[in-house]
Amino acid sequence: MPTPSTHRMIGRFAAIALTTILPAAFAKDAPPNVVLMVADDLGYGDLGCQGATKIATPRIDSLARDGLRFTDAHSFSAICMPSRYSILTGSYAFRLRRSMEYACNFDAGQVLLPELLRSAGYRTAIIGKWHNGFGTTAKVDWNAPLKPGPLEFGFDSFFGTPRTHSEPPLVFMRDHRILGWEESDPISVDHSPGTGAHGKQIGGKKAMELRPSDQIDLMLADEAARFIGSQTADKPFFLYLTWVSPHNPIAPSAPFRGKSGAGRYGDFIQQLDQAVGRVLDSLDEHGRTRDTLVLFTSDNGGRYENAALKAGHRVNGALLGQKTDAWEGGHRVPMLARWPGKIPAASTRGELFHQVDLMATIADAASVKLPTGVSPDGRSELTAFLTPTTTPAIRTEAIFHGTRSLALRQGSWLYIPVQGSGGKTVPEPAKPWAIPYHTMGTQNSDVDESGAIKQGAPKEQLYDLAKDIAQSRNLAAEHPDKLKTLRERLSELTRREKTVPKSPAE
Repeated sequence: MPTPSTHRMIGRFAAIALTTILPAAFAKDAPPNVVLMVADDLGYGDLGCQGATKIATPRIDSLARDGLRFTDAHSFSAICMPSRYSILTGSYAFRLRRSMEYACNFDAGQVLLPELLRSAGYRTAIIGKWHNGFGTTAKVDWNAPLKPGPLEFGFDSFFGTPRTHSEPPLVFMRDHRILGWEESDPISVDHSPGTGAHGKQIGGKKAMELRPSDQIDLMLADEAARFIGSQTADKPFFLYLTWVSPHNPIAPSAPFRGKSGAGRYGDFIQQLDQAVGRVLDSLDEHGRTRDTLVLFTSDNGGRYENAALKAGHRVNGALLGQKTDAWEGGHRVPMLARWPGKIPAASTRGELFHQVDLMATIADAASVKLPTGVSPDGRSELTAFLTPTTTPAIRTEAIFHGTRSLALRQGSWLYIPVQGSGGKTVPEPAKPWAIPYHTMGTQNSDVDESGAIKQGAPKEQLYDLAKDIAQSRNLAAEHPDKLKTLRERLSELTRREKTVPKSPAE
């Protein structure tokens, strides 16, 4: 028969066992590392997992195979800068009450995604294209420390291009300074007539040589791999990795030229695919894959390229329009997410997703509470990521920005308050910007074969995307009540705001 001392001994062993087992069983998961990759002008139809047959993207496609692919994901804007603003702030860019004219777009004290994560113990870095301005005036002094910029809004480090790789200065930066800058060869940008939409770089010969245009994404991938390799297990990291391809100029390096079935445009994307693979390999090599949430998307829709189209490749698949447009091709984008053990592999989600929700979703994944007023337009979609096939639609309404008009999505309905594309496709600008509409092989009931708006076409547009994802037929005249409801709702949402942010030429 057990004695009282035996009972006490069993009790002590049981207590020790419980204190050992319970923390392991009930301990909260460590916050994940986060790698947020944003391609530049990558179209909805540019990836193999999105239906591309002329371009091979096995490394990017692996994120869909091992994780989640959204089929109805959208950027806020159909151009670069406002979309990137919305990703980092969780706010529609039309809430910015001043022009986006290359001064830093963020206000002192404004909490961005990297600052939110850094306050929770994350190491934060941006590698790639910044494109959210520097300093406090439109005229930037490229020879002085460039701030405020990424480091003033939550990033511990920055390596990359100050703007799009087609916009001077054509250089790399590290933190606050231009790499290779020499006092004897100061840098400025000439915006006088005849210098193009973005001006012409003066000076900075050595700095330009350090940033070969056909190597940028490959160099960014190497920098990202070094960053990942330098991290320690005791602190999570957030890497905002912003590629420059396939934005113009299309510049694949020699080993990739002629390798795709879609001309140099496809070659450039296949080079991007290898760069993405370099980063994924680095996560594997350093044992970081399982505890890292990887997100891959594009800042807006693709811009049609003549050679790629002639080869049979449609940058935006069956969608109407392209970059700059309020039509779907301007803002419906690829969106992939991988988080082993958390996000089910080979899953697909058809409900609406908006990039303005990335900040809240990533914060939720990291168990970071949003302070009051932070990410005012965003909401967490984490449950949709973790249980994509059973979670009902979380967002049912969203605003999109074309260069000439906003658009409102509500359920499957899309409302555009103007005629044409809401961007630069229809009506075509006096100075050609891309290939003409009539060569794109798309049809819209309001536009004739030459790309002109038909006489008598409705002044507004309404589409049911559940039945007509290609936006071939404007239903404005057939559903006047729905048209009125959405018109009034868009007005309500934007009444007290500056509705279309002025952006530098794209």
